[in-house]
This record gives sequence, structure tokens and C-alpha cells, in this order.
Amino acid sequence: MSRTPSAQLAAGTLTLALGALAMGASVLFVRQADVGPFASAFWRAALALPVLAIWAGFAEGSGAFRPDRRSLLAGGFFAGDLVFWHLAILGTSVANATVFATTSPVWITAFAVLVLRQKVSPAGLAGLGLCVAGAVLLVGRSWQFEPAQLAGDAAGLVTALFFAGYFLAVSRARVSRGAAAVTFVSTAATAAILLVIALFTEPTLWPASPQGVMALVALALVSQVGGQGLMAVGMAAVPPAFGALVFFLEVVSAAALGALLLGEPVSLLQAAGGALILAGLAVARPRSRPDRGRQGRPASAAPGGGH
Repeated sequence: MSRTPSAQLAAGTLTLALGALAMGASVLFVRQADVGPFASAFWRAALALPVLAIWAGFAEGSGAFRPDRRSLLAGGFFAGDLVFWHLAILGTSVANATVFATTSPVWITAFAVLVLRQKVSPAGLAGLGLCVAGAVLLVGRSWQFEPAQLAGDAAGLVTALFFAGYFLAVSRARVSRGAAAVTFVSTAATAAILLVIALFTEPTLWPASPQGVMALVALALVSQVGGQGLMAVGMAAVPPAFGALVFFLEVVSAAALGALLLGEPVSLLQAAGGALILAGLAVARPRSRPDRGRQGRPASAAPGGGH
């Protein structure tokens, strides 16, 4: 049964939100993994490949394993994203790392307006402003640029630029391929790049304890398979400008999990920041039928693995 545009939008938004929450959980697993940041980034991608291969094979057959330029480009961007993301969450607070990393919607919007010459509605801009303000408040007392955290903060900002590139590349790849194929091919490219980086920079790739192994497996299954897979699925039904805003929920997720499990309490000001992000999403949400097709086709015609 085909879904109405509003039902597609609601399902896509929920899928993206769940993906953002799963990606936000990565901060917990990286902190618990007893390997270096580049090794943990490699294992995140590599350990996800068997599960993604099963999904791709069942969803789209042998054609799912064919590499394509846009998915490979997405994998390259995500490798850069992971390198700097893992450096950020080891070099600054959980909230700080995540808020800098999730400024990517700002760069996505800027690219859409300045390069693609797309129009952003006043509601979309207002929602973006509320989300950015909420993310700043979520930083809380960490917003002091302490010298010891500057490197981690800068790594978080570079992460945002790479994630913006990844988001746009996946959006383009989903025009002609299904979510399972795009996620598998891009993750394979990410794993290959990160293996080379880890071999040259890390003293060892191997975790030293069962807890470290479990943390890496959880990182792969929750944040890579769950987070990236749900992102690729949801993007077929949600306009890209709004979909990018949904990933501000990653800030909320990381801050909440940091408070619950890592002893980084959330203040009333930070709670207000989370409320602003939710308000921004409510303001920016599309209220009419989505465009007939990102890149000229209806959302319901997006191929494969989606709805």
C-alpha cells in the first residue's frame, strides 16, 4: 500500500530521528573501547560490513555490491568525519564534541543556497536558528574554550564539514540506489580508508579486553548499522534541508547519555537548549506536500530499501 506524502514525511522524520539518536550513542562506545581513535573508527565500519552485506543482499540482490561514484565519495567523506569525530570526543566534553560536529546543517544550508541556488523558506531558517541556539546552550559550562579542549573543539568543527559532505553525497546517491546498497558501499569505502590510516598511526588495532571488544561491536551495530542505515532510509522521504536539522537530535542524545552514564550532568540551561532544538524542528517541519522529487522525482519513487 502506498503512503500519503504526509505519512511518508512522518515516517522519514521518525527514521532520521532514530538514526540521530543511534549516532549520538557512539560517544559512549568510543570512550569504553581500549584502542586508539583511528582504530576504533576502523572497527566501527569494518565490523558493520557483515550485517550490512546481509541487508544489502536480501534487499537488492547482487547488484547492491556494485560500487558507484557517489556512494564511494560518501564513504570518503565519512572516513574524514569519523577520524575527526573520534579525536573530538576524546579531546573535549561529550556535549562540546557533539555540538560542534552537528553544526553540519549550517554548512549544508549554506551549500544549498550559495552553490545549488536553492531557496530556504523563512520557517526553515527560523528552525535552523532555533536549533543552533539550542545546541549552543547544550554546551553549557563547556562553552569557555578552555586551552586543554581547543584541539577537541576544532576537531568537532572539522567533523561538521565532513559530515555535511557525507550527507549531501548520500542524498545524491539515494536518487539512483537503495538505502542498503548506499550504506554498504559507502561503509566499505570508509573501512578501507580507515584501515590505512590506523595501520600508520596506531600502535595496535586489537582491543586488549573483552569490554573493549564489546564496545567496538556495539559501536558498529548501533551507530554504524543503526545510525547510518536509518539515515539512508529516512532521507528518501524527507526534504534534505529539514532532514539535516533532524540530526541536531544527536546533540540531545549525546548530552543525555553523557549525563546518565558518563557523569556529565545536564544543567537547566542545557535542558532549555534541548527544548529549543525540538522547537526548531517543529517550526521548520514541512507543512505541505514535499517537492515532486528531490532531483526531479517523487519521494515515493526513491529506489530500494526505504519506506
